[in-house]
Amino acid sequence: MVFFSKTSISPACLLILLLVYGQYTSVTGAETLSKVCLGCICEAASGCNTTLGCDEAVCGPFRITWSYWADAGKPTLTDSSSDNGYLQCVSEPYCAARTVQGYMDKFSQDCNGDGKIDCDDFLRIHRLGGYGCSGPLNSKYENTYKLCMQTFAQQ
Repeated sequence: MVFFSKTSISPACLLILLLVYGQYTSVTGAETLSKVCLGCICEAASGCNTTLGCDEAVCGPFRITWSYWADAGKPTLTDSSSDNGYLQCVSEPYCAARTVQGYMDKFSQDCNGDGKIDCDDFLRIHRLGGYGCSGPLNSKYENTYKLCMQTFAQQ
């Protein structure tokens, strides 16, 4: 059994990792959006709180906006579309993860100028958007992500 300290990742992040394990592993021309990457983006976005509703313009554990969801192809929980497809999808971990995958498939790029496209870039794209992802990140957001990635690198 794994126990978590206040400086480690949340149990909810591990839940996201388990839920999406092996589901999202391809971004054309880039490192894959691995389960660890996806979980650490979720951890940075909200502490992977799967009970979050909406706060102003962002919703769910990945804190996704309507336009982000639309750019990702408007994934839904079911094949039928509904007026509240956005809120249903981004609030449910599988669908929210599909949304992030769709967004990364569309906007995958080298944001930090290191010559490769990897999870550091996906984090920036998720937070800063598909256009202009080279800007500075909020230090709490970036540090939470780095701690999460370091935690999984040690395992």
